[in-house]
Amino acid sequence: MEHSEQSVKLTKKDVNKSFWLWQLFSHANYNYERMQGTAFAMCMAPILKKLYPKKDDLVEGLERHLVFFNTDPNLGAVIHGATIAMEEKKANGADISGEAINAFKTGLMGPMAGVGDSLIQGVIIPLFVAIGISLGLTGNLLGPLLVWFGLTATLVLIARSSWMKGYQLGTSAITAMLQDGRMKTWIGAAGILGTMVMGGLISQYVGFSTKIAFTIGQVPFDLQANLFDAIMPNILPLALTLFIYWLTTKRVKTWLILLGVAVVGIAGGALGIF
Repeated sequence: MEHSEQSVKLTKKDVNKSFWLWQLFSHANYNYERMQGTAFAMCMAPILKKLYPKKDDLVEGLERHLVFFNTDPNLGAVIHGATIAMEEKKANGADISGEAINAFKTGLMGPMAGVGDSLIQGVIIPLFVAIGISLGLTGNLLGPLLVWFGLTATLVLIARSSWMKGYQLGTSAITAMLQDGRMKTWIGAAGILGTMVMGGLISQYVGFSTKIAFTIGQVPFDLQANLFDAIMPNILPLALTLFIYWLTTKRVKTWLILLGVAVVGIAGGALGIF
C-alpha cells in the first residue's frame, strides 16, 4: 500500500463520527459468518476515506475490517479506538501491516468480551433492571425511565470513554486496562454492590413464608415467627432464591423451574403450608 508524503491527521470530529456509527449500528447486521465484522467496517469507513484518498488503498482498508469480529460493544470499544490510531499511523508511513492490525483485533476481542460481559451483562445491566423493577412495582415512573435512559446513558459513557482512551493511548491502552488491576477492582466492587441490591430486593419482593403452627404442651408455636424469623428475618425467601439460583447453575431448564415453583406453591397453599 502506497502512502502520500503529506501527513494525514484525524480530528476529534472524525473519531466521534466513527464512534456514533458503531454505537448505533454495532448489531445492525449481526450474523453468524462475521458477527460484528460488517459494522466494524462501516464505522471505520469515514476514517479510512480520510486516511486513504486512493481508491485501491481504501478498498484494501475496508476489506481488512470486513473479517470476523465479535466483542463486547461497550468496553470492547477500546479496540476500535486503538485500531483507528494504528490506521492513522499506517497511513502516515509507520511500518504497520494490515495483518498486524487484524492480529491485534483478533487477539484482543476475546479478552475484552470476557471482561465486558462480566462487568456489563453480569453486573451493570442486572443492577439497573432490578432497581427499575423495584421502583416500577410501586408505580413510580422513575423505574422504567431509569432502565431506558439511565442504563443507556451509562453504557454510552462506558463505550465512548473506552473508544477515546483506545485512540489516545493506542495499543498500550488495552494492555494497561488488562494488566494494572483496576479493571478487576471495578468488577469486584460492582459485583459487591449488585449483590447488596439484589439482597434488598429479595427481602422486599420475594414473598415466601409458612403458615405451619402447632402447640407444644399449652404453648402455641408458630414455625415462621418463632423459628425462621428468630434465626433471620426473610430467611425463607433467601433460601428459595439461592435454591433457584443453584438450579440454574445445574442448567435446569427455566420452564421446569417455573413449573416446579407453581406446583409446589399451589399444593402448599391448598394444604395450608404456605
